[in-house]
Amino acid sequence: MTIEEKYVIDASSLIDLNKFNPIDLYPTPWERIEKLIDTGVLLSPIEVFKEVHRDEMLVQWLKNHKQMFKPITKKQTEIVAQILKKYPSIINVKKENAADPWVIALAAEMSEPQKQSTLIKIKWLVVTEEKKKGLQVKIPLICEDYKIEYLKIFDMFRSRGWKF
Repeated sequence: MTIEEKYVIDASSLIDLNKFNPIDLYPTPWERIEKLIDTGVLLSPIEVFKEVHRDEMLVQWLKNHKQMFKPITKKQTEIVAQILKKYPSIINVKKENAADPWVIALAAEMSEPQKQSTLIKIKWLVVTEEKKKGLQVKIPLICEDYKIEYLKIFDMFRSRGWKF
């Protein structure tokens, strides 16, 4: 059986990519990401859009690619409630936005068998720059609990065979 990888991206990956490969200086990775967005291979919850607000160039790029941001569904809300019950510290109450549980919830929802209506098996992965640090509550720890694979953005590039 053929397996196609698709991705749900966290704000940390977009922010770090633009920090080290600014959109105006390194257009190639961003153009490739645009193709993933255009083909529905790269998604993100709308909460990620709300979380990115400091870098004007990145904000403008995200506004131009708003189709990647998926609205919150009832199922995602249920998954986030489960996550917050088990891992309440995933959200920093001092922060204005907290997209992390929504990233995991979107990946979990998209991974459900009824969401996959093709003969090709689709494997949803979370793209994040967060690192697993023991039992510290970060995206990788919760992804492992939900049996969702995760990787860094440059590892996503490598898995797709991209060279710049």
